[in-house]
Amino acid sequence: MDLPILTRTRPRPDAEAIRAAVAEAVGGLLDPVIGRPLSDLNMVGDVRLDRDKVRVTVWRPAPGDDRNSRLRTSVEAAARTVVGVRDVRVDLTPMDESHRARLGHQLRQDHRRPGGLNDGTAIYVVGSGKGGVGKSTLTANLAVALARDGRRVGVLDADVWGYSMPQLLGVREAPVAVKGIMLPVRAHDVTMMSIGFFVDDEEPVVWRGPMLQKALEQFLDDVYWGELDVLLVDLPPGTGDVSLSVVELMPDAAMVVTTTPQVAAEQVAARVGRMARDARMPIAGVVENMSATACAHCGQTSPPFGAGGGHRLAARLDTSLLGQIPLDPQLCIAGDAGTPLVLSHPDSTPARALTRIAQELPAVRPSVVGKSLPLFVTNSG
Repeated sequence: MDLPILTRTRPRPDAEAIRAAVAEAVGGLLDPVIGRPLSDLNMVGDVRLDRDKVRVTVWRPAPGDDRNSRLRTSVEAAARTVVGVRDVRVDLTPMDESHRARLGHQLRQDHRRPGGLNDGTAIYVVGSGKGGVGKSTLTANLAVALARDGRRVGVLDADVWGYSMPQLLGVREAPVAVKGIMLPVRAHDVTMMSIGFFVDDEEPVVWRGPMLQKALEQFLDDVYWGELDVLLVDLPPGTGDVSLSVVELMPDAAMVVTTTPQVAAEQVAARVGRMARDARMPIAGVVENMSATACAHCGQTSPPFGAGGGHRLAARLDTSLLGQIPLDPQLCIAGDAGTPLVLSHPDSTPARALTRIAQELPAVRPSVVGKSLPLFVTNSG
């Protein structure tokens, strides 16, 4: 007589174990804006179970937007990894005032120095002598290339009159304010803050020096940047109030000078480099944009704006030429689409050059010449 085949069934966890496992799985997700685990921010609320269906409440600092829809998908996926869960419903619930106040206080307490930047954050300000040389496009692509390499990257759009980072990074969301702390917007794994978030697209910014200085200070002191590895600052062209203020407010930064090959662009870019030198800000190097263009039919390259500007500028500033970016229509198309070229066409010649520059950015330490140093008293006895 055939004996029945006995199978061992995996015991189903009890309800309390499932709730705890779901809370742990969801709590380990990073907040899409702040970049820290939801559990650290006390954002995981009730977890209720009805047979194999689970309902999770996640507290949000602001009502629904695109970031919350992405978070909803992540929460559903995390909850379904728990044995015994088949169906998931996610309630993204705005925080009440007391919860927002606690979150704001927590973020304030987490600041290590103004802006929450840690001492290990490498800061690069990207400057140019004149507009139209591709400085902002360079900044956006460097930021995304660094993020793709696993770095935690932020971008401060300090080009207050010609702000373009929201467009170049495809951001359509406004930053969230939590009790005196602004949370930067996140796109392509890069956190960002820009004047463009606070004015209409066609509205000119007609602020004078003191207002611009105050705005920049707020972008540093009142924005929760979190634990960044790199902060890139997109300067306006030239050596005006904003550029001078950034140099003063960021004494630990290094400058990347952007030019095109033509003599006129090289000469005015040299003035920006001289401004950095006079302020004892190190120059990380020079990037030459629009160095050459390739014929779509024969492949032959030609320099539409002359040649040698990047090499001459690097020699004049006693620094290195970090790279040369060829002129390519795809760079403009990618910027208009809000997806930088290093993401949309990573194998293209300009994207490879941009990625190489991002990987080889030198770690530059600021000069201590002319700066007061702490005195250390030793006990010889």
